[in-house]
Amino acid sequence: MARPSAGVHYPRSLGEFSSWFGSDADCLDYLEWLRWPDGFVCANCGHAGGWRLGDRRWMCSACGARSSATAGTIFDRTRTPLTVWFMACWLFATQKDGISALSLQRALEIGSYQTAWAMLHRLRSVLVRPGRELLNGVVEVDETYIGGEEPGLSGGRAKGKKALVGIAVERIEPRGYGRCRMSWLPDASSASLRSLLIDTVQQGTTVITDGWQPYRPATADLYNHERLVSPGVKASDLMPGVHRIASLAQRWLLGTHQGAVDESHLTSYLDEFVFRFNRRRSRSRGMVFYRVLELAAAHDPVRYRDLLLNPRSSTTPRTAPATRGQPQSLDRPPAGRPWRNADARSSA
Repeated sequence: MARPSAGVHYPRSLGEFSSWFGSDADCLDYLEWLRWPDGFVCANCGHAGGWRLGDRRWMCSACGARSSATAGTIFDRTRTPLTVWFMACWLFATQKDGISALSLQRALEIGSYQTAWAMLHRLRSVLVRPGRELLNGVVEVDETYIGGEEPGLSGGRAKGKKALVGIAVERIEPRGYGRCRMSWLPDASSASLRSLLIDTVQQGTTVITDGWQPYRPATADLYNHERLVSPGVKASDLMPGVHRIASLAQRWLLGTHQGAVDESHLTSYLDEFVFRFNRRRSRSRGMVFYRVLELAAAHDPVRYRDLLLNPRSSTTPRTAPATRGQPQSLDRPPAGRPWRNADARSSA
C-alpha cells in the first residue's frame, strides 16, 4: 500500500475516531485489515485463504489451524476490550506529551493502576521498528545522566546520578535537527560508546563530539570524527542539539510522568520520547495513531511477567500487583439522554 490517506486509512479527529471504532467488532476488523490487507494469511503454514468461524476467528484452508487478528500481537490473550485498547492507543499517540498510567486509568475507568501501566508499556515496547534506518549526515553525539541532580555532585559525568544515557541527533545545516536516538549506557568507556555508535549511526558519517577521550577509539576507522573543544565556550553552545534533546527529555519525564520513572524501565520511556521527537513535524496525529497500531499488529506478544522483570537484572522481579482490574468495553448502547430522564423522574 502507498502512503496511508487521512480519512480513509486512519481517522483525522477524535469525532471520526469515535464513529469508526464504536464497537469491539469494528476494532477487530481494523486489526484484520492492518495485519492482512490482502486477505487472511495463516501464520502456521503461510497459506493465503481460509474461512471465518462463528467466534470471528479464522481457519486455514490448507492446514486447518485457527487464528485471529489479535493472536501473535501485543493484544494476544488480552482481557481488555479492544475499544479500550484503541482509545488508549489514540490518547497515547495523539497527545503531544503522551499520557501517564494514572491519567489513562482515570480517563478509561480502568480498575487498577497496574492494568493501565501494563497497557502503556506494551505500547512502548513496539515503538522501535525492526530494521529502522541509522542516523546519517552530520551527527552530534554526547552522554548525559537522566534522573536528576544529587547534592554534592557536579559535572555531566559525575558518578552517583541515576542512569547514563547516550544521545545522538542529526544536525541539519544551516539550522535545525533531524532524527535522534537515545540509549542507556553501562558506562562512558570507549567500548560502550562504540556500541552506541554502531547501533545508531551509519558508518562513514561525520560524528561531532566534545573532548571526552574515549570517543577517539570509539570512532576509529568507522566514522569521520570531529572534536569540538573551545576554552571558555559552553558545551551547550558547541553542540546545542544533544543538549536540547537532553533538556527536552528531562522536562518530559518530569512533566508527563512527574519524574516517577523506574530506572529498570528507562529504556522504554526513552524509546517513547524518541518516537515522539522524530514525529514532531507530523501534520496529522491520526497518522501517528495509525503507525502505533501498525507496529502493534506486527509485534510479538508481550506478557505481563516480562514487563515485571528488570531488563538489567534477570533475577530480580518487580513486585507483582495485588489486583488486576479489567475495564468495561466502550462498546455501549446509546444512553438515551439521561439528563432529560432525570428531570422527568424528579417531576413525576
